[in-house]
Amino acid sequence: MEVGVEGYKAIGAALAIGLTGLAAGIAEKEIGAAAVGAMAEEERLFAKGLILTVIPETIVIFGLIIAMRLLP
Repeated sequence: MEVGVEGYKAIGAALAIGLTGLAAGIAEKEIGAAAVGAMAEEERLFAKGLILTVIPETIVIFGLIIAMRLLP
């Protein structure tokens, strides 16, 4: 059973989305826990915590762009 070039492209696209999603989830878990702890002590840190929580989601957007470039 032979996997053609299109099959390898699909596998690469799936890995790009899956691994970036997993990495972003792990990063958001750590940042979110720290942000909630900081906001429990000082409420004025809410905006900074929110911004820092959103930053790892850009990694998934990069994975999506790579996947879209791989697939026609």
